[in-house]
Amino acid sequence: MQDSKRIWGWWFFDWASQPYATLLLTFIFPIYYTEVARAHFIASGETAGQAGASAQALWGYGLSIAGVIIAALAPVLGSVADASGRRLRWVWTFSVLYLIGAAGIWLLLPDGTNLYLTVALFGLGIIGLEFTTIFTNALLPGLAPRDDIGRVSGSGFAFGYVGGLVSLAIVLLFLAESATTGRTLIGIAPILGLDPDLREGTRAVGPFTAIWYVVFMIPFALWVREPRTDPRPPRSRSALSELWALIRGLRRRKSLLAWLISSMFSRDALNALYSFGGVYAASVLGWPVILAGIFGITSAIAAAIVSWLGGKADRQWGPMPVILTCSLMLSGVVIIVVGMSRESFLGIALAPGSRIPDAIFFACGILIGGAGGALQAASRTLTVMHTSPERATEVFGLYALSGKATAFLAPFLIAVATDLTGSQHVGVSPLIVMFLLSLILLIWVQTEGDPEQ
Repeated sequence: MQDSKRIWGWWFFDWASQPYATLLLTFIFPIYYTEVARAHFIASGETAGQAGASAQALWGYGLSIAGVIIAALAPVLGSVADASGRRLRWVWTFSVLYLIGAAGIWLLLPDGTNLYLTVALFGLGIIGLEFTTIFTNALLPGLAPRDDIGRVSGSGFAFGYVGGLVSLAIVLLFLAESATTGRTLIGIAPILGLDPDLREGTRAVGPFTAIWYVVFMIPFALWVREPRTDPRPPRSRSALSELWALIRGLRRRKSLLAWLISSMFSRDALNALYSFGGVYAASVLGWPVILAGIFGITSAIAAAIVSWLGGKADRQWGPMPVILTCSLMLSGVVIIVVGMSRESFLGIALAPGSRIPDAIFFACGILIGGAGGALQAASRTLTVMHTSPERATEVFGLYALSGKATAFLAPFLIAVATDLTGSQHVGVSPLIVMFLLSLILLIWVQTEGDPEQ
């Protein structure tokens, strides 16, 4: 019999942690960071173009260092956690890093003070987010029977996206101010007496994210308990030897190996779509920040609804059809983006000032949010099918490793394609290849996992 309170507690992790991705990684903080970093490098004597490149490079280095740390430690710590039979203590340990990283956003002043420190703290928070996610994902196999895992996973993602949506709406309405007017989306100064001249409303998104996490992790803390097992001595040597045995054993577990590589391509391409969306909207379509925020809300609503529906479909037909459908939809989105500009759509000329590209890109945002959310939820389910409750953290650690090992690939391919074609929208065409490679590799993936776990 399922423990509904425990499931709800587990879902609250997605609700509590989603604002880091929505507010700090995608829609609010990157815009403020770019403004501040560019101004800082211009003040240092660089041209506007050089300053933009320097800002992007600093951001990239910070994320890359965090990604390397995650890739190196994820499977190792997963193995140690499985050996000890304890996962929740790792959730709370890395929650501290999450909170430090989120709260540290406040330190970045408009004149560039604490720029490098803030980037380092932001990377620390990313590490906390990734590891808390690994260890909470590892609790999924024990929450419900295998035939109901898809529903639980999909509903969790949907609940999390709703949390991201609510947090984004609060920030846009009451905190984040325009750089030019000092007013929020509804035309007021930031609440709580925050000084718009010092961008305190926008900077407050960091402490807001930290407070949100603390408050909404309370149900998780009260309701989530991991099954009592007989722990083995958590010696790192034993854990590492077991991890190495698992990695060597991948040659015999063809389904798991194919799935890890397939998900590596699909997640890398999906993350590139997420990170590219705002840049494309600003540079190709000329959207202002407010419209980009509305675009984010629209995408989050779609992600919540489709993730929930995807969970239902997962339960009915299994994760594989959901993954196939969503990957094809995302490939179609990339094809649309490649064929669209302000002047034309798929080779058809548009009238000057046409709003058709805006409407099409809004539709693409709905598809990216919806298909992306359902794809991630179904991918989590399929990973569960390739492990056991006893070794779940270890396998999710490898899953995290595969997701980070080539995190550079999609941005690099986009950059090369953009340089070769001189077209920003054509530059995303390599993502089509990545999604198709992920689909081809699914031929060797078994929905129920390998015969021997």
